[in-house]
Amino acid sequence: MEKHQELLIALRKVIRAVDLHSKHLSKTSGLTSPQLLIMLEIDKVSGVNSSQVAKNVNLSAATVTNIIDRLENKQLISRVRDTQDKRKVGLYLTENGKAILLNAPQALQEHFIEKFSNLAQWEQSQLLFSIERLADMMDANELDAAPLLELNAMSASSINKADASKS
Repeated sequence: MEKHQELLIALRKVIRAVDLHSKHLSKTSGLTSPQLLIMLEIDKVSGVNSSQVAKNVNLSAATVTNIIDRLENKQLISRVRDTQDKRKVGLYLTENGKAILLNAPQALQEHFIEKFSNLAQWEQSQLLFSIERLADMMDANELDAAPLLELNAMSASSINKADASKS
């Protein structure tokens, strides 16, 4: 088997692992990876505001607001307006949210970060360089990407851009 075939197989395995984890997370908790990350962030800092959550999870404020709306509709989080300053709204997990969070599987990126952090510094740098080089070779440098390991988190525009660049 040629090296490029081995590399493509390894890439497919990574994509498949991300997809399987996303499906497992959704099946066991009813959450997507971004929803889980936001709930974990709210759990860390009870009463945090949405703009701070967006900054901490490296997603746009609009994306976080949409996810928060969905989580609130599922009664997993609540928005509470500050009594002193009505402009401020804090985010809190509901009892249902806390229960789901306790039973939710670990986010794939948390598992990855744990293993990646245990590597020697040189090996971390080597992997980063290799993956960045790979993204460049696949003309993927201009695609939007958040640090979330979930296929469904890719925007349709990113997928369409990738498809257009192949033509």
